[in-house]
Amino acid sequence: MKILENSDKEHPYKEDEFSIFADQDADDGYSLTLSIENIHCASCVQRVEKALKEHKEVLSARVNMSTERLTYSWKGAQSFGDFLANKVIDLGYGLKPFGNSIEGNSKDQEKTLLRCLAVAGFAMGNLMMISIGLWSEEVEFMGVATQDFLHWISVIIALPAIIYSGRPFFFSSLNALKKRHTNMDVPISLAIILASMMSLFETINHGEHIYFDSAVMLLFFLLIGRYLDIRAKGKAKESAKALLAKLHGTATVLMDSKRHNVPIRDIKEGMTILVAPGESIPVDGVVFKGISEVDMSLITGETIPNLVNKGDAVFAGTINISSAFQLTASKASQESLLGEIVALMERSERSKSRFVRIADKAASIYTPSVHIIALLTFLGWLVFDQTWQLALLNAVTVLIITCPCALGLAVPVAQVLAGSRLFKSGILLKSGDALEKLAGIDTVILDKTGTLTLGKPELIEKGYNESQLQIAASLAVNSKHPLSQAISMAYSRELLDVNNVEEFPGFGVQALVGDKEVRLGRRQWCGNENNQETDEIELWLSINNEKICFKFIDALRKDAKNTVQYFQNIGYKVTLLSGDSNKIVSNIAKKVGIADYYGEASPIDKCEYIEKLKKKGSKILMVGDGLNDAPSLSLADVSISPSSAIDITQNTADIVFQGKVLRPIIKTIVVAKKAKKIIIENFMIAIFYNMIAIPLAVFGYVTPLIAAIAMSSSSLVVILNSFRLNSKGIE
Repeated sequence: MKILENSDKEHPYKEDEFSIFADQDADDGYSLTLSIENIHCASCVQRVEKALKEHKEVLSARVNMSTERLTYSWKGAQSFGDFLANKVIDLGYGLKPFGNSIEGNSKDQEKTLLRCLAVAGFAMGNLMMISIGLWSEEVEFMGVATQDFLHWISVIIALPAIIYSGRPFFFSSLNALKKRHTNMDVPISLAIILASMMSLFETINHGEHIYFDSAVMLLFFLLIGRYLDIRAKGKAKESAKALLAKLHGTATVLMDSKRHNVPIRDIKEGMTILVAPGESIPVDGVVFKGISEVDMSLITGETIPNLVNKGDAVFAGTINISSAFQLTASKASQESLLGEIVALMERSERSKSRFVRIADKAASIYTPSVHIIALLTFLGWLVFDQTWQLALLNAVTVLIITCPCALGLAVPVAQVLAGSRLFKSGILLKSGDALEKLAGIDTVILDKTGTLTLGKPELIEKGYNESQLQIAASLAVNSKHPLSQAISMAYSRELLDVNNVEEFPGFGVQALVGDKEVRLGRRQWCGNENNQETDEIELWLSINNEKICFKFIDALRKDAKNTVQYFQNIGYKVTLLSGDSNKIVSNIAKKVGIADYYGEASPIDKCEYIEKLKKKGSKILMVGDGLNDAPSLSLADVSISPSSAIDITQNTADIVFQGKVLRPIIKTIVVAKKAKKIIIENFMIAIFYNMIAIPLAVFGYVTPLIAAIAMSSSSLVVILNSFRLNSKGIE
């Protein structure tokens, strides 16, 4: 153990427990990322950040609820990171080293909550049946013995269910109280325990105030809200896992003329790496030996592979298509372009969401307010009525009736129903607050390849005849190049017999058709006298001295123009950002009616553009499909990706839609606006309910049973109001 003096007291901590994982910053400071547990609401985030920022050495502190990650930086000794970490632990939050992988226990939490929810639901159903019998018959007709028997049956059902299903709230409350703090689970746990103990006491003494059904019902609705909240977390975790997987695995390194499998994370600058066809390039580097074609779509978004030769730069995460080549690593894997993309995403994930739920804002004042009102109610009735049972009963009633069930369900119920409606239309919501954010956007940024277009080259039917297409298709079937595959797809008839087929990586395919030497490939390789490259997508066929040009287009989605016009008609600013050439981007922009467009934009360029707009106050929707779009998708306020996108991009996006049209984006926006309106209505219902219910409970006009029914009724009203999202008028 080591003692570190700070502020006005000494604090013991384990030396190097966390600080050994800290990274040294350029300005001689340190930063540390840790996994954090027991973060349930905005008040938890505020409490942790405030506790760290109280120390003058701390430069920044940020808790990310979605990734369950705490990141903070400080000036001074590296070991000070342990002191700060233990300050957070003292608040009742668990910490563990984050390392190089995304960790978390959300799956275990989901399973636990589901089991608790099932037990509470089963117990609630049985208790309600017993309660109906008790409510519908007078004691004189039922008999005291029968009534006591039913009450003891309720005890046998309720107490084990409450002990088991209440664990998420009880443990959370206990951890907070151990650290001399409180949270929203404390009044909930207190109400459940007091109601249960009073009911047990009344059962033993043949009393009247037995409310096991109310306690279990309360628990059931609270567990629903907690489960929906847990389900909403994890989007950034999943996307980061997928990206980090690209930085792991092994690579073939040439050392002393021998091949060695080396973990990608251990590759250093200057190492020589062999990349086989079909393999992912492990690090940024320069081609040392060989010629090939590289699929750069993960980085640039362009569908056409790039020819690489000795001296050309290649990037981690891109795919070698044609033939093996050697490269010299120019950077370590963590410093590669892919590593920079990961860093950009993690930075954007740490930025604060532009929407903070009203329920979370109320969290900071809810807990002390409820306790104070309940305590004043108890003391007031104790002084004026002088009956502790009645005073305690009314205090418990206050704790129950002010339970934030309606407030807690206001958002998730509307989201679940909206998500279900969209799911039936092939639209998947992956972020709990995606619709809330989408309803407030004013700017739409669109990628080109795979977003406005289908992302697959198609052959244009002009400039060649049937026999020329037959010859080209006969050669094209021997190549995996996307343009060759497009020619093969365009010709469905019988192919010619070809001999001596040979593929030249980066150039094309050569063969003998009869006695003629035929080439299919790049303009210069096919012998075209005009060596000038164009921005058009093309492939040339050379038959002796005859030259035929096949041109391709990346076809627009059929409703791309109408979708852009919809955005513009409702007042959105629309921008096209693409990694393709300026000429291609310009042509697409003119076709769909976008005046603001930028070509040759790298992932970093896209992020910088979005950050610039956000600083001006813009609320941004980003629509994209490639790895080059992943950082900007994460940085935007809300993001949408087509189902044709790669897995990493789909994991990053808040919303994923299926199909070959963009209409689902419009439908999602319409549903989002309706959902926002209903959520606001739900909040107003919850607030109005509490304004009426709390005074009635304080002055003793409500029993715990009525309080539980009222609480459940308010939740039911919120749920029924949310069901208006299923109305046929929403299209």
